[in-house]
Order: sequence, then C-alpha cells, then structure tokens
Amino acid sequence: MAKQTIFGRISSLIRANVNQLIDDAEDPQKMLDQLVRDYTNNIADAKTAIAQTIGNLRLLEQDNEEDKRAAIEWGQKAANASAAADKYRAEGKTADADKFDNLAKIAIGKQIAAEQEVKDNEAPLATQNEQVEKLKSGLAGMEQKLEQLKAKRDSLVARQKTAEAQSKVNDAIGNIDITDPTSDLARFEEKVRREEAKVLGQQELQSSSLDAQFESLEDVGRDAEVEARLAALKNGGSSSI
Repeated sequence: MAKQTIFGRISSLIRANVNQLIDDAEDPQKMLDQLVRDYTNNIADAKTAIAQTIGNLRLLEQDNEEDKRAAIEWGQKAANASAAADKYRAEGKTADADKFDNLAKIAIGKQIAAEQEVKDNEAPLATQNEQVEKLKSGLAGMEQKLEQLKAKRDSLVARQKTAEAQSKVNDAIGNIDITDPTSDLARFEEKVRREEAKVLGQQELQSSSLDAQFESLEDVGRDAEVEARLAALKNGGSSSI
C-alpha cells in the first residue's frame, strides 16, 4: 500500500465534516457506526504503513551511518598507506613506495565513493523524515477524529433512546380514553361519599333512638317523683323533698 495513498486517505477522513454527514444521512446512527469502522480499519492500515515507512527510514539511516564510518575508515587507510609509501621512498625502496601509494589511491577512491553515498542520502533522508512526521501527525489527527466520532455516536444513541422512550410515553398518553381520566375516580368518590352519608344517617338514627329512650326514662322518673310527692301530701307531709 503506497504511503501517499495512506496519507491521502488519512487527510480526506480528517477533513470530513461529520456534522454535515449526519445531517445528510437517512440513518445517522448506522452512518456513524460505519464511519467508526472505516476510521478504525484505516487507522490499522495507516499504522502498518507508517511502521513500514519508519522501518525503511531507520534502515536508510543505518546504511548512511555505515557509509560515514566507511568514509572515515578508508580515509584512515589511505593515510596509513601514504605514510608507508613515504617511509619506503625515504629508504630508497621505490617499488614498495609505489605499491603503497597505489593502495592509498585505491583507499581514497573508496573514501570518495562512501562520501558520495552519504551526500546522495541527504535528500532522501530529509524527505523520508518529513514524510514520517506528516504520517505521524495525520495518524494522531485520525485517532482524535475517531474519538470524536465515538463520542458523537454515543451521544446520538443516548438521545435516540431518550426520544424513543418519550415517544412511547406520548403514545401511551394518546391511547388513554379521550374522556376525562378522573371521571371514574369522581364516580368512585361519589359512591364513597354516599356510603359515608349512609353510615352517618345510621349513626344519627341510632343516636335519635337512644335519646328517645333516655327521654322516656326521664319521663318515668318524673312521674314517679310526682306520685311520691302526692302520697306524701296525703300522709300530711311536705310535698317538697
């Protein structure tokens, strides 16, 4: 999978206007679920691609460091060979001197080649480092966007459940008889009141009956007192007690 393709997908997803997508979707929850899946899958692909890109960059850096070390080593070998050639030439050993001068030249040639490799690697290394940083930044933005999507999806689901619950309540209220729902209670209350009135009537009737009985007892008592006083008068006593 090409790095540029991955980077392009990351950029396009990051730029996506989630609110607009929700407004345009027939089923926002399904759309958000699909977006979450797309982001999750693309993040996994991006991580794999970025890891490979970073791995390639590190290999290039290792090769570049090896070229640097090689340039230094070949330079040292060239210096040693040149010194040996000078020593043999000073001793009059021309053949040996020429031999080591040739070795010095070979070493210098390899040193130049290694230095050229290091120079040639400068631009690719800079480009690769810049690309890796862009990919890391894009991935971080993508992961942040994913968290926003999840939060928005969860909020939407909660709101939808609340709306559904409210709709059920409204439906239940709508299905109630159009007549006043308190009418049955009113009728029941009236029935209770009638029962209470009946009890009160019975109590009052019982009370009236008892009062009459006690009044009759009082009448009997008065009659007895009258008879007693009359008898006393006849016996020549006082009529008062």
